[in-house]
Amino acid sequence: MKKIGLFYGPIGGSVEQVATKIAKQIGEDKVDVRPVKEATAKDFDEYENIILGISTTGSETWQAESPANDWDKFLSQLDHVNYTGKTFALFGLGDHISYPLHFVDALGILGKILIQNEAKIIGRVPAENYEFEDSNGVIDGKFIGLPIDVDFENEKTDSRIEEWLDLILPLFN
Repeated sequence: MKKIGLFYGPIGGSVEQVATKIAKQIGEDKVDVRPVKEATAKDFDEYENIILGISTTGSETWQAESPANDWDKFLSQLDHVNYTGKTFALFGLGDHISYPLHFVDALGILGKILIQNEAKIIGRVPAENYEFEDSNGVIDGKFIGLPIDVDFENEKTDSRIEEWLDLILPLFN
């Protein structure tokens, strides 16, 4: 398997912590972990296998067209990526207790942009394994990527990452 590019945002906090956990489980020598805040669409050219990590944060996220974090400036870059030969997997952080109507919404925003660009996306996760009321992250009955709730289900994070990696790693080029 070729080296994986793992792009995440925002810098600091839970998304970065989960990105680091994912990199450790894959093997840090097999993945480049990069903050999306410092990335451009051209940086994707270095990888055939790409993992993207995003968080859903408060009302500014679902009242706007795009998440209000490090992804703000980068989302428009996604229209300039060369998707040929690339495989994407997504993970998103959210809070299913405080925001049950918007659980991992940013995951869905990101996923829909990739779908519009005809990206190959792997790693969809069954929605029935999670408690929430509504989510833009659910597309055709499954989450478009791995949902993580470190606030209220942190004890499930490591096993969810491990199961997800077992699903996606064999599908990477």
